[in-house]
Amino acid sequence: ERMLGYAAADVVDQITPADISDPQEVIERAAALSAELGVAIAPGFEALVFKASRGIEDIYELSYIRKDDSRFDALVSVTALRDAGDAIIGYLLIGTDNTARKRVEAEQAILDQSLRDQQFYTRSLIESNIDALMTTDPRGIITDVNQQMEALTGCTRDELIGAPFKNYFTDPERAEAGIKRVLREGRVSDYELTARSRDGVETMVSYNASTFHDRGRNLRGVFAAARDVTERKRFEQALQENNIELEAAKAAAEKANLAKSEFLSSMSHELRTPLNGVLGFAQLMASDLPAPSPAQQRSIDQILKGGWYLLRLINEIL
Repeated sequence: ERMLGYAAADVVDQITPADISDPQEVIERAAALSAELGVAIAPGFEALVFKASRGIEDIYELSYIRKDDSRFDALVSVTALRDAGDAIIGYLLIGTDNTARKRVEAEQAILDQSLRDQQFYTRSLIESNIDALMTTDPRGIITDVNQQMEALTGCTRDELIGAPFKNYFTDPERAEAGIKRVLREGRVSDYELTARSRDGVETMVSYNASTFHDRGRNLRGVFAAARDVTERKRFEQALQENNIELEAAKAAAEKANLAKSEFLSSMSHELRTPLNGVLGFAQLMASDLPAPSPAQQRSIDQILKGGWYLLRLINEIL
């Protein structure tokens, strides 16, 4: 009476449980039972007690309609009542208000969907990352990877999970030392390793890694991100080689300039010394007594003119 709002006198010997049930749900139950049992079952009271009448345990969900036409979810358990001769003399239907449980289930379904959405979003971020990502336990055993890590190693996610992290690098001891350093210091940056894939391809990577913990601050393991630096390393190597070549060329040029300077200095001395002697002697002749004849003076002037010109030319060149 409290659950449905009916007085006992209003329903006893007056209506069946089908009359207080959602009609559409009763029709759907009859159709479902007919398909399940291969027997035509008419919508109505028979659909509510058919299994119990065959000795089959029957518990199902149904919407009950109160006297004021409001509805609530009910969990219905049906038992056939029998006499001493095992003949059915009635049915006991126990309907329990299922509203609270349905509400909890609905809320849980929303939470579950939210969790799935969050997990999908998180996984999408992980998989879209250009770096090879992985997590390990404190022993260095891989617990998860993304697709980039699969591509780096040539192994599937299932193959990688449970395997030692160090197995996929050319220097396992350095790889293991990296994990130990993260556990000791909490993080590492730009830790370089060379990964070797299943088919032998080697890739130089730079790792950034840190420890991660659960909500209780208990250490769970290491999160590591590896970026392919193969091309950068090749560029740096080529740049270093070019710098060496440039330094060698610079040294050779400086040596050549020094040799040229020494040569020019030597040539300047070798040319100026005799030329200064010629000019000095010509000047003495021009100022000598008795004075030179006009013909001699013209010759002396030619010597001085040519000598001074040659000296200026030597000064400009050397």
